[in-house]
Amino acid sequence: MSVSDGRHIAPELGLLAGEGSLQEIDTTSEAYPTRTAIWRDLPSHSFAEAEPTYYDRPAIKEPVWIWTVPTYFYVGGTAGAAAVLAAAAQALDGDELHALVKASRWVAAVGGGVGSALLITDLGRPERFLHMLRVIRPTSAMSLGSWVLAGAASATMGSALLSDHRGFLGRLGHLSGYVAALLGMPLAGYTAVLLGNTAVPVWKATRRSLPHLFIGTSISGLSALFGLLPVALSPREEAIVERFGEIGKVIDLTAMAVVEREAERVETVGRSLREGLPGALWKAARALTAVSLGLSLLPGRSRAKRAASGLLGTLGALSLRFAVFHAGKSSARDPRATFRLQRARLESSGGPPSPE
Repeated sequence: MSVSDGRHIAPELGLLAGEGSLQEIDTTSEAYPTRTAIWRDLPSHSFAEAEPTYYDRPAIKEPVWIWTVPTYFYVGGTAGAAAVLAAAAQALDGDELHALVKASRWVAAVGGGVGSALLITDLGRPERFLHMLRVIRPTSAMSLGSWVLAGAASATMGSALLSDHRGFLGRLGHLSGYVAALLGMPLAGYTAVLLGNTAVPVWKATRRSLPHLFIGTSISGLSALFGLLPVALSPREEAIVERFGEIGKVIDLTAMAVVEREAERVETVGRSLREGLPGALWKAARALTAVSLGLSLLPGRSRAKRAASGLLGTLGALSLRFAVFHAGKSSARDPRATFRLQRARLESSGGPPSPE
């Protein structure tokens, strides 16, 4: 005859056992992974504000990504832009521009490998990335992005290894390079699409312009990287890289203005791009990119000018990725940004649906 305490709870479910029971903490606050204080008492049930929130608590969870994710935004974007540049140079004049084609292919190949390692580091275990390749879900930016990264990494490595070959292997390398280029531009921009599909207010509000910003920054970041690499390019190849980078920097600065305008449609949403660490990084990215563009437009092709422009452009590209990353974290912690964005979307669509 079983004995029950009247609550119909299985006693074995209340045992303190398993992996979690072995964890130790120094203070009780460490048991709650949140930046906000834990309620010790029942909160006041007051909605005196004109725009109430849920007791001024974050309505959504803050992204748990670590530094490897915004670094991957930069590395993967640069790799994607390099694959496109390599294919364009090959199609334009592969023999005369061979040094540029080879260098771009290797930048794309190394970027694809490093990007994969960064993602696996964030996931914690390599098999988690493999699990993402079990299915293809067209409606999921993460699913498609995983396949784009896997395909681009393979194609770029094949094209790089076969860069100096002739005959059949050379043609196979060119084919791999063109396949890599087809996947390169999605690789540069899919991460922004992924951010826009989340509920984080600043990412959601800028979902239309953010992919253009990431693509422009990938192009400018690649050109800046060439200014730092010890690669011997002909004057014509250097001119191509400079023009490529100038186009990217113009796109970059223009897209930044558009992203700011979209975020500012709801004042509290745009605040995350103006204040704190993300605001400082955002301003630094814009200034560094603008100065890098100015240097590249100056007459002359000295090594010092290229290196200075490359250093500033690289720092600008990195700062922008980290600015967007930290802006998302800051925006998620602001409950007013979440609620005001939702109310603005409801108002623009004619109000909430009728209960009938």
